[in-house]
Amino acid sequence: MTYIEIDTPDRLTILLQQTLHVSQHVFLNLDFTPLSDLAAIRTFSDCIFLGCELPDKVSRQLDESCMVLPDIRVPYDIYRSTLYSPMELYAGFDPADPATMAECFDTRVYKHYLKQGKTTRNIRITLARSLHDHSISDAMHDFLTAFDERRLVGIMGGHGLLRTEEAFRKVARISKQLTERGYLMISGGGPGAMEATHLGAWFAGRDNDELDKAIKVLCEAPSFRDERWLSTAFEVMAQWPQQQFVSLGVPTWLYGHEPATPFATHIAKYFENSIREDGILTIAKGGIIFSPGSAGTLQEIFQDAVQNHYLSFGYASPMVFLDSDYWTRQIPIYPLLCDLMEKGRYKNLLLSLADNEEEIVAQIEAFPKE
Repeated sequence: MTYIEIDTPDRLTILLQQTLHVSQHVFLNLDFTPLSDLAAIRTFSDCIFLGCELPDKVSRQLDESCMVLPDIRVPYDIYRSTLYSPMELYAGFDPADPATMAECFDTRVYKHYLKQGKTTRNIRITLARSLHDHSISDAMHDFLTAFDERRLVGIMGGHGLLRTEEAFRKVARISKQLTERGYLMISGGGPGAMEATHLGAWFAGRDNDELDKAIKVLCEAPSFRDERWLSTAFEVMAQWPQQQFVSLGVPTWLYGHEPATPFATHIAKYFENSIREDGILTIAKGGIIFSPGSAGTLQEIFQDAVQNHYLSFGYASPMVFLDSDYWTRQIPIYPLLCDLMEKGRYKNLLLSLADNEEEIVAQIEAFPKE
């Protein structure tokens, strides 16, 4: 059953003017008071009202099949209909004054999250977080309908990767090339390799020299722990603006001490990290590129291997490992997976290993698009 979402007063007005009986609609954060006379002479069935203001004479027009969920007083919208934008997440931040990050929207939500407890038993708060995350998932899937699922590619890697490291530049160039070839790049939306993913997508269509100049600006604050990490990102965005290319970041307030990269044009930020991690691996059906990382990246490798082994979504997707020395000697995951494949412990894995951007891009492009 498909419900039609109504999330603006203008759309509500048009709907009420067009029909006397409203069915199978979802209304998000709408105040029916200005239209109460019009709504009061309509009837509603099988509709869902999320955080709406409903005068008594409108409420009386709802039959028993309707669902009404009230707003919950928290510093974030639990019934939002769209993904976050960087400007929304960092509302209140002034790049000229890094200290203002402490008062921006994202930080205020994180402070509330910590104050209430990461694993609070307060049912009002857990319900608010669950409803928020459900709204984010719904908005994300709406966003992804515009893309071929086999052109959704994820890059996984360490949050501690410095902007000064060659691997940062390499990930950015890989992402840039894939974005230029029509792929939507996806990451965990944080710093390190994740930031490099979205930086590359941001610079799609530009020369590599411009990307290198931007990285030089970013290198003034190599780590996300540096005071000007976020300010330098905003400086780059201001100096090299773009509105043509998009990318998707999927961060979490569980790791709220790690700022979300503003280079991701669309941000699906969650409270529940398990939903977020599983979601990235689930939607990146065009393949995952694993750049060097530690515990979190290792976990994601085995999660991805399991869903490919069982063909959880109908087919296996490429698992491409960047940096042969890292994945065969420092952290020998690649030979382990190959050995497990030979022994039949894993099946269907599409494994490859490469060291340069061209090889990585070629491995992703070799995956059939139909």
